[in-house]
Parts: sequence; C-alpha cells; structure tokens
Amino acid sequence: MADPHSLGEIIDMQLSQTGPMSLATYMSLALTHPRSGYYTGTDPLGAKGDFITAPEISQMFGELVGFFIVNLWQQLDQPKSFTLLELGPGRGTLMQDALRVAAKAEGFLDACHLQLFETNPALKAQQAERLGKYNPYWADEVDAVADDPLFVVANEFFDALPIRQFVKATDGWHERQVGLRDGKRAFGLNPTPIPEAAMPIELANARPGEIYEVSLAAAEIMEKLGRRIAAHQGALLAIDYGYATTQTGETLQAVRNHAFADPLEAPGEIDLSAHVDFGGLGKVAGELGLTVERLSTQRDFLGGLGIVERATALAKANPGQIDTIAAALKRLVDSTEMGTLFKVFCAHSGNLEPIGFPSSGSAK
Repeated sequence: MADPHSLGEIIDMQLSQTGPMSLATYMSLALTHPRSGYYTGTDPLGAKGDFITAPEISQMFGELVGFFIVNLWQQLDQPKSFTLLELGPGRGTLMQDALRVAAKAEGFLDACHLQLFETNPALKAQQAERLGKYNPYWADEVDAVADDPLFVVANEFFDALPIRQFVKATDGWHERQVGLRDGKRAFGLNPTPIPEAAMPIELANARPGEIYEVSLAAAEIMEKLGRRIAAHQGALLAIDYGYATTQTGETLQAVRNHAFADPLEAPGEIDLSAHVDFGGLGKVAGELGLTVERLSTQRDFLGGLGIVERATALAKANPGQIDTIAAALKRLVDSTEMGTLFKVFCAHSGNLEPIGFPSSGSAK
C-alpha cells in the first residue's frame, strides 16, 4: 500500500516524535528518501528541472574531460584493464561526449570498464540509452570497483551531499538542527556545546555567529575512493562550486524551478546543495598518500585543455551555430558565468601529471 503522506508530513511526524534532527539527516531525507526524495523522483536537470549542468550546455565540456582521462590512461602506459567511474552521471551526457573522444585512442574502450553511481531511476534510464553500447555497470556502493587503475569523474556531485552546520557561540560551537516551532519546520541549535578542540584548526579564530559547514559523506567517499586509487593507481577529478581551504561561511541553498527557495519549505521537491570544502577533501586524499593538485577554476582548467581551440573548430565545422557555440563557451569559462564560480579538484597517484593544472601546483 502506498504511503499517503508527503515527505514533509513524514519528516514532521518524525520531528514531533523524536525531536530535532541534524541538518545532514534532514538533507538525506529530502534528497534521497527511497520514495519521495528529490534525487529518487523525476529528472531534475534541464530547462524543465531546477538546474542545468555544464555537460548539458555544450559537448565541449565532456569532450575535454574525455581527453583528460585518456591522457592519464596513456601516462599509466595504457593498462589493459581499468575502471572509469562517474559519480552522479546525470543524463549520461558528459560520459557520452567523453567516450566519443576517448574512443579515438586505440585500446581505450577495450580496456575500459564503465561504472556509474546513480540513485535516480529516471536518470538511470537515460544513462542506459546514451551509454548502453559501452556496457555500463551501475554500482550500489561507490567503491565497488575491481582491483585495477581507477579514474573517477564527479561533476556537480559533492555539492549535493548532506552537510552538518555548526554555529559559534560564546561557550563553543553548537550544531544547527531542524525542528518544529509552532507546528512548522524551523532551524534551531543543539544546546550542548562542542569543545573548540574538536573543531578544525582553521576555525581557531572564528567569532560568535560564524557558521562552519562540513560534509562527512564527502569525506567518507573521498576516503573510500582514495584508498582504491592509492592501492591501484589512478585519479579523481571533481568539478563543483566550492573553496580551496576549510573556512567559515554559510553556503546551503535551495533551488526550485531555477529560483532560490526556502530549504525547509518543500522537502523532496527542491534541490538542496552547499559549496564543497575542497581543502577538506584534499586533506583526506593527502593522508592517503595521494598528490593533490592546486585547486583550479573551471575557466583555467578548460582553457588549459584547449576549449577555445575546440570552440573555433566546432564553429568552423558548423557555421550556422557560431552564435550558439560562442554563447556556450562564454557560459562555461567567463568569470561572470561559471568560469570562476566552479572549481576543479584533482587527487591522484604520484606517478601522474594531470594536464590542465599548473605544473608547479602539486602538493602532498
């Protein structure tokens, strides 16, 4: 029998029975509830959804990611078997464009085991349609991969993982929670303070009122995949909005129909996200012995891979689409669009030198 309650009603019942929950718990329910979660329902992408990702803007984005992966594979002397894992593949557009380019490298497709980590049934169907000829495997666990070199692509994945928020007070840090106030969902603080010693050293000088966000889920995924990469070689490439060093600041946002919304208003019907602490991910990767490239902007990364030259070639081959190609290029790399808002993170085994990053930027 179908559950007659909306996700909001289910959450409210839980709050009334067990009390306030962490923001991470609320986000997990809102985004991935098995029946009513935002990412387990309909297709959230595109003009009819709540956001448009870079691969949907232009084929150039996925093509350059494909070139990036092929170069890494070649640096490893073209292993005869490796796993290419995409986290949150959306409609499969990025990987479709990437593999179209990668297929030109002799032996790449024969060696590639394509693996996809996805929870949305509607998106899985589109991924199967676009990528079926590559025989993809949908994994239930991010690290359920073979003992082979591993290349991971994560475009706008880490920002959608649940976060916890902590607010600095005069007696320490207090976790922000979601509870009920006058029968309506509202934010509040756990009354029990967390000692300063339990918080990252970067927050030592935080002032009362400042907010710290942390995604334990992101750190766990980085740790799991990082261990596989450290043991068998490879790299993880993540493209998202975020910041280079652990810091304070509130970035939680809700989007519905391409407009900002109240994050507590309609769980399951709105997209919830937060900027990625790439400094935190880098710390996890570094502790596993991986090399972490200096964080780049999407503009510099795509520019280093030749997006301007690719746009010129596309325009020459498709003179009727010159304006469309120029607009897509601007949206991807211009500083007023996605160019500097989106950052590019790469952690990899030490025998690799990823292209698209400053050669002097690597650090353990």
